[in-house]
Amino acid sequence: MAASNSPAYTVPGLTESEGGEVIGRLRLRLHALNDLALTLKHVHWNVVGPHFIAVHEMLDPQVDAVRAMVDATAERMATLGGSPTGTPGALAAERTWEDYSVGRAQAIEHLGALDVVYSGVIRDHRAAVAATDGIDPVTQDLLIEHLRSLELFQWFVRAHLESAGGTLSTGSANGLSEAGHAAAEQARRQP
Repeated sequence: MAASNSPAYTVPGLTESEGGEVIGRLRLRLHALNDLALTLKHVHWNVVGPHFIAVHEMLDPQVDAVRAMVDATAERMATLGGSPTGTPGALAAERTWEDYSVGRAQAIEHLGALDVVYSGVIRDHRAAVAATDGIDPVTQDLLIEHLRSLELFQWFVRAHLESAGGTLSTGSANGLSEAGHAAAEQARRQP
């Protein structure tokens, strides 16, 4: 059951209804960022193969940055008069995306799947930015700042998946497993 978005108070300049709308948008962003932090750590622990150390060490700073985004998002919700819920049960019950499905696997397979994860988080963050336009520029600024880092992190991931000609090995793959397998297959075909 989703928590109520209706605050008893909010920041000056917003109505309680507007504050509630923004809190609702931030609730899913909070879940997505918590999920992303856990997923990145899962990959960090389960990546294997010749690129292990590069990927393993690339992910810890991303985890730390995403955890900071989680905290900033929860604090913005509280500032707006909301009550952020960061429990695993709430995340699992309210998320609108599939669970990360790659276990112990080669680095390139994880990176292919992570590209899909980042695409979803970034797409939904951009939608939240658009939805807060004209309502709450402070929240919009927070989300834009998150996007700067999220897009950079996706670029780090994609650099491993990109050919010299600029084509991503994940191409038109749908879903985590398909993207992971496409990236792994492309890596096998390269000399």
